[in-house]
Amino acid sequence: MPDEVTGAMTSGAGIYFDGSTSLRHDAVVTLGSSSLQIAGHDGRLLAQWPYDEIEGLAAPDTMLRLGRRGSALLERLEILDPQFAASIDTRAHNVDRTGTQQRRQRASVIGWSVAATVSLLLVATFGVPAIAGRLAPLLPAVLERKLGDAVNMQVRGILDTRSAGAAFECGTADSEKPGRAALDKLVHRLEATAALPAPLRSFVVRRPEANAIALPGGQVYVFRGLIEKADNADEVAGVIAHEIGHVAHRDGTKAVLQAGGLSFLFGMLLGDFVGGGAVVIAAKTVLQSSYTREAEAAADAYGAELMNKANGNARALATMLGKIGGATEPGMKILLDHPETNARIAAISKIAGARPTSPFLNAGEWAALKRICAR
Repeated sequence: MPDEVTGAMTSGAGIYFDGSTSLRHDAVVTLGSSSLQIAGHDGRLLAQWPYDEIEGLAAPDTMLRLGRRGSALLERLEILDPQFAASIDTRAHNVDRTGTQQRRQRASVIGWSVAATVSLLLVATFGVPAIAGRLAPLLPAVLERKLGDAVNMQVRGILDTRSAGAAFECGTADSEKPGRAALDKLVHRLEATAALPAPLRSFVVRRPEANAIALPGGQVYVFRGLIEKADNADEVAGVIAHEIGHVAHRDGTKAVLQAGGLSFLFGMLLGDFVGGGAVVIAAKTVLQSSYTREAEAAADAYGAELMNKANGNARALATMLGKIGGATEPGMKILLDHPETNARIAAISKIAGARPTSPFLNAGEWAALKRICAR
């Protein structure tokens, strides 16, 4: 029956199920001011539902099926008259046959998802590096060494592409041991001057690239290609001094912490909370030498000053950078993502100044170091 003023229907036919039995009740449904009344054809009131407790249930397009929220009984009401169904839809706010509410909810979910993703990206870009930078100096040396050992396992696996195992490291064969002794002499001179809180561990590995890398916990890798490229021991020492700068500034540790934070953040985003790829990501970061320009400039300055303090030729670091700065061979390079080579050379040369120097190795020791990977 339509309302005389608004034209909206205020009563109509419905099919009511009380939820206690499977009986079907043909009912007369009346729309009151605050509730919907369901009565039998004999006028007996079967149910009364407040509009704010009515919800829509799944049904064919030709039917409006309603239920009562919070009811202990599985009662439901079915309306077939589309005009009367529209009148109920107008009064019951939790019934949305037009789909407007669902579209709003969907838009809200999408909006919050985009906001959450942007927040994660901002935290990953700015927050995680800042936190890693603050935490790294507070990390105990023992824990930092354990992190370095974990990264070292990944680094060895990545670098040792031929699965050479122990033979991947140079200086272990009898013919190579004089070269290992020469390297130890060179590294010990730098280490004593640097006065680091933990001892360095240095390795020469059979890789052709002119490169060196530093891992957390004071591990320094020198590639065979770097020694082959060098013309004297001071050039090798200069590059190692640069890597000691990364150790002193704990850049590798920051990379591990940052990778762990990123792994957790994007694990949240992608549904993987394990974070098992953190060490792998950190290992690749170290191998790619993808430190910031500021970190590289700081390592250059540290390396040049360390060479000065050790009475070495600090200009040798600049010379070596000049040799490998324009390298185009594939693989990892000390200058990958580094500041512009000419600017770095100028900054190192300024620190080096003009002063007397003492070679790190004599001619015989340098010849032995050149043969450290002779096997």
